[in-house]
Amino acid sequence: MKFMKLGSRPDTFYTTEAVRSVSSEISSDLIVQVKGSRYMLHKFPLLSKCLRLQRLCSEFHESAQPQIVQLPDFPGGVEAFELCAKFCYGITITLSAFNIVSARCAAEYLQMTEDVEKGNLIYKLEVFFNSCILHGWKDSIVTLQSTKSYPLWSEDLGITSRCIEAIASRVLNHPSKVNLSHSYSRRGRDDLSSCNGTESLRHRPVSKGWWAEDIAELGIDLYWRTIIAIKSGGKVPSNLIGDALKIYASRWLPNISKDGTIMKRAASDPDSDSIGEITSKHRFLLESIVSLLPAEKGAVSCSFLLKLLKAANILKASSSSKMELARRVGIQLEEATVNDLLIPSLSYTNDTLYDLDIVMIILEQFMLQGQSPPTTPPRVKGSFEKRRSRSAENVDFGFQESRRSSSASHSSKLRVAKLVDGYLQEIARDVNLPLSKMIALAEAVPDFARLDHDDLYRAIDIYLKAHPDLSKSERKRLCRILDCKKLSVEACMHAAQNELLPLRVVVQVLFFEQARAAMAGGQVTELPNNIKALLATHNVDPSRPPAPLSTTTTVAAEDQWSISGLKSPKSSLSTLRMKLAEDDDLEENDIHPDGIGRSSKLKALCSIPTRPKRMLSKLWSINRSASEKN
Repeated sequence: MKFMKLGSRPDTFYTTEAVRSVSSEISSDLIVQVKGSRYMLHKFPLLSKCLRLQRLCSEFHESAQPQIVQLPDFPGGVEAFELCAKFCYGITITLSAFNIVSARCAAEYLQMTEDVEKGNLIYKLEVFFNSCILHGWKDSIVTLQSTKSYPLWSEDLGITSRCIEAIASRVLNHPSKVNLSHSYSRRGRDDLSSCNGTESLRHRPVSKGWWAEDIAELGIDLYWRTIIAIKSGGKVPSNLIGDALKIYASRWLPNISKDGTIMKRAASDPDSDSIGEITSKHRFLLESIVSLLPAEKGAVSCSFLLKLLKAANILKASSSSKMELARRVGIQLEEATVNDLLIPSLSYTNDTLYDLDIVMIILEQFMLQGQSPPTTPPRVKGSFEKRRSRSAENVDFGFQESRRSSSASHSSKLRVAKLVDGYLQEIARDVNLPLSKMIALAEAVPDFARLDHDDLYRAIDIYLKAHPDLSKSERKRLCRILDCKKLSVEACMHAAQNELLPLRVVVQVLFFEQARAAMAGGQVTELPNNIKALLATHNVDPSRPPAPLSTTTTVAAEDQWSISGLKSPKSSLSTLRMKLAEDDDLEENDIHPDGIGRSSKLKALCSIPTRPKRMLSKLWSINRSASEKN
């Protein structure tokens, strides 16, 4: 770091009974009081360089007693005043980045200008500041840090703005053109830690983000202004700005545990004894970081954004900061993990473990991107199924390029669907989780995004186990979000034996599993013994054929799937369908919590599609012929 020495005389200041004096044959004729300290000095050397002292002394009448001048609001305190006094006496003083701000403010206060004497202290300090301090990386940062002790003086004298401009210009230049002086904080520490034989950092190429850790030592006010100056240059990539913000957040924001409590850093805020003050400072710091986030997608990781969101929730940051973070998380939600989304709930209005409302907002923001088709693109039939020629591919190249973003967004929805199902499995264990929010979160993902429903089924199973007091209608309402056609063989085996599921879901699983077996090999086996036992508990006897259906019986249109496709009611599975039809009749009077009766569309979700109906009717006839042969 740079330094400058002024004066040539030895230091002759000494202390006697709490009074600072100068060794001299001439008796003292001026007493200066600076913030409780008393100096016995001489008028001639001081008044010849300090215009302010000249004016103050001119107000007193000549007397034999030393004049007393009080400077209660002196910037920089006794250290800065003594440095200026020694300069007046010609005593050697040393100036550096650590004391130049206080010396400059003190010289301005005493009005040590060129009008009083040529080559005065202000002129020398400005020359040193402009030619040395602003040209050194570490010197500029240290000087900028010291301005926080004299904010008003530093602003008026332009010290703060000039330091920020110098730092920003160093960052915007190529790293090889910057004089780091091998003194910046992390480099020095890493050099010391490389004594075990590893290569020293000073021999390694300088990374593009070399500046981030150094400016992370600044307070949030100065840091905010510095980052704004760097961003306005337009030369630093947004991802480097994001990395710098991440380093700063990890340096100053408190650690947050899983349960949402704040773990204070031992090195931060040592002078603050009030938890409220610390929280307020952290809140302001967090909101400032949010305002500095680059607008480009991917400039910061989704994990970092969600950590900021957790901190914002705990520190009770402004709603605008939370919404901005939620919006940014929604844009790149496919990068998140389940643990990232587990944001502790600190609301007094509900007892849930995690903040479900903010996750719902994130999902809504993700779905609002609107960059992909609402459904899976259908397969085009006809001549387009044939192998396309090279010329045709070239003609459609631009069209394919225009749809590339859509396909990427489509794949991101598939990843988000897996993420949401994993999140549902975690929150389903919460005994205070309302059924409505469980369903709302599950339905926030479009149907096409779930290629299978195994993870969703696991979440439903966990929720049913954690909430054994759910009514029959609530269980059915929950299971309506499940598509049995998208369950794997293993999930079907588990669901068929799951006593927590409604009977309708169990039978529906059996139907689709038999349909799948028919398509795979063609032979349908008997129902397993455990399924027969489950049906027996519901008074359903698969082996006993039911009575013939009355031709006058009318069935609701939405329930016609229960008997359509059966040529004869003698099949054992027709008994199950009739049982389900009776079960639907009992549910006609079920009312949702919002007061609206169950719609036919929701019932239709449980119906079997037309194609499996025809296939199942063949299966029933195969079963019937096999039983007749036996």
